[in-house]
Amino acid sequence: MHHDRRTPGKLSSLPRRAVLTGVLLVLARAAPAPAAGAGQPPLVAPAAGAQHADPAPAPGQPPSPPTPLATLVAELEQHNPQVLAARQAWKAASQVPSQVATLPDPQLELQQVSVGSPVPFAGYTTSEFAYAAIGVSQDLPYPGKLRLRGEIAAREAAAAADRAEAVRRSAVEQLKVTYYRLAYLEQTLAILERDGALLAEIAEIADARYRVGQGSQQEVLRAQLERTKLLREIEMHHREMAGLEALLAQLLDRPPGSPELATEPLTETALPAGAGDLPAGAPARNPEVAGAQEAARKQSLQVDLARKDFYPDFNLQYMWQRTDPARFRAYYMVTLGVRLPLYRLRRQQPELAQSVAELERSRRDYEAAVQQTRFDVRDQLAAAGSASRLLAIYRGGLLPQAGAAFEAVLSAYRTGRQDLATLLASFSDLLKLDIEYWSTLADHETALARLERLTGGTLP
Repeated sequence: MHHDRRTPGKLSSLPRRAVLTGVLLVLARAAPAPAAGAGQPPLVAPAAGAQHADPAPAPGQPPSPPTPLATLVAELEQHNPQVLAARQAWKAASQVPSQVATLPDPQLELQQVSVGSPVPFAGYTTSEFAYAAIGVSQDLPYPGKLRLRGEIAAREAAAAADRAEAVRRSAVEQLKVTYYRLAYLEQTLAILERDGALLAEIAEIADARYRVGQGSQQEVLRAQLERTKLLREIEMHHREMAGLEALLAQLLDRPPGSPELATEPLTETALPAGAGDLPAGAPARNPEVAGAQEAARKQSLQVDLARKDFYPDFNLQYMWQRTDPARFRAYYMVTLGVRLPLYRLRRQQPELAQSVAELERSRRDYEAAVQQTRFDVRDQLAAAGSASRLLAIYRGGLLPQAGAAFEAVLSAYRTGRQDLATLLASFSDLLKLDIEYWSTLADHETALARLERLTGGTLP
């Protein structure tokens, strides 16, 4: 992530805090201390959820330092169970080609034939039909079958490597999306907590004005409502952050009780030069597309192998037979066996038709993967470009304009031409735009993370 030249904190947060401090000073001067029992009864009650607010950090206990995203990516690649499992599956598949491309193990045969009695070696010295023999046999597939099986296994191993890379990229994308979402929540949580404290002070002053007859009940209730809304948003942020931290621990395969992660501040990453060419070149660098292509190549070889199955396989056997050497000569026997594919209509032809159909399906799957990748890249480029333009609008227009509108409402409130409800509405608009800015920035970085998965590169 590259540092942004201008952040909304410099455009809105500090001026807004200074302006709100001025609001408090004005309201404090306008609201004299009430006499005991004078005016109307106080309306301010403890805000909902206030008793469950998170305790402040222990004094002297520094917050966890932010963990760079690149450090987490390296940790994921070393420890994520899905990534490691896919990697081992590829290593296992790479051991198959030599196995299936090798001849079957030969068979050693021992024979002994007795004549006249079942006793071993009976008639060995009296009959030339009694003998002891040793032989060896070897199955011989039709030429080309072993080579094709090896090539099919090699294509399957290549597809397994592509699947392993796809799993790695998917896990890295999930890590980055979770990280950016957590960074967004941490940033907006700080804004909510700061603005919640300011709203609490405004609510107290509104209550003081109401008790001395200088404000209305509506103003007090509106201030209480806005404060309670912020407390609700803060609690929802804490809940989502806990879930995201648990997801990060799962992706990194960290044990229970591991320290919580702190993220780096979100900053805008610029699209690389020539980003418009990414849709055309993305399929060549996408492992899912490469895996679909390997599947089509494998299936093409499977069709060739199905055609080879129309030809016979062989078995070659050699045997040496020995009778009584003093009276009879030895026998030497060579046997050639042929496995005839006689049931072509029921076996080989349906096998070939199946292979051809699966080849056509795999080619269509490859074409669909190419088109889907190009669409996804164009979609994420559009999302990133739109988010980038929105960020410029927020920085150059919406946030400054909302701040100026809030100052105008504040000025009118000072002179009695506006009520507190209008001031709070303007304040709420400014807060909403501030949070929308950070949400748009998180969406922008998320789109780039998905582009990295699709295109196979790390965007600067």
